[in-house]
Amino acid sequence: MKKLSKVQLKQQAAVLSAVTALEQQALAEVPGVVQCWFSLEYEAFPGSLLVRLQFAEQAALDAAQPQLLLWQKRLSGLLLKKGFVLKDMRKHLVFTLNSPDD
Repeated sequence: MKKLSKVQLKQQAAVLSAVTALEQQALAEVPGVVQCWFSLEYEAFPGSLLVRLQFAEQAALDAAQPQLLLWQKRLSGLLLKKGFVLKDMRKHLVFTLNSPDD
């Protein structure tokens, strides 16, 4: 794996900060949330960013699904505060049962 540039390290820190804040909100407000994690390709950032909000079970995921747009807006707002604009916020946050290891 190649070493990240200073710009990429700043991007990573900003995204990690926003995702951590989102995770803390979700853990407090949404029952069944396990964790929040993300993946991205630095060459295509921010378009390649995908944040996943992981749930423990299908019932919790189904119950939270109507709130997906609200959480997508929250992620977009948190990243906007860090200086990153998501053109289509619906592409960057999904609810899932999968863990980062799956």
